[in-house]
Amino acid sequence: MSSAKPLRADARRNRDQLVATARAVFVELGTQAPLDEIARRARIGNATLYRHFPTRDDLIVAVYAEEVAELCAVDDGVDLFDWLERFVRHVAEKGDLARTLEPSVRRSELHDAWHESMVETAGRLVERAQRDGRLRPDVDPLDLLVLSAGMATAEPGRVKRMLQMLRHGVVAS
Repeated sequence: MSSAKPLRADARRNRDQLVATARAVFVELGTQAPLDEIARRARIGNATLYRHFPTRDDLIVAVYAEEVAELCAVDDGVDLFDWLERFVRHVAEKGDLARTLEPSVRRSELHDAWHESMVETAGRLVERAQRDGRLRPDVDPLDLLVLSAGMATAEPGRVKRMLQMLRHGVVAS
């Protein structure tokens, strides 16, 4: 993924401490919390924070990336629609983090990696469902992710109904 040199042990500890502290501060104060507050609570200097995370988005993506990795760690036995329900829950719970990332030309390597990881995971599940004849051949994994992400603002009971509508279609046969 990255061609950067591995971090020294002390730099890795600092980075890990900043990410853990940022996660806690974001839960408490939101993703717009002052970065100085994160550095202070982590007991790490501001310059070190900015060396590891030049922008707020870089820090947000680092906090988010671990959770995306967990979401995408699925085995071949997982049903596409069960995973999409987890994806919707994830987006709903972590939506503040995802919505805070400003669209821009410059995306961090981590952002690109976790986005690609979600699309690849959905792609594997879609391909398997298509091979098994349970899904139309023209279904695009990214389309499913965009549709599912749109469900994240709905109440959980409604999400289940909407996923069933997505699974079975809405046209009477």
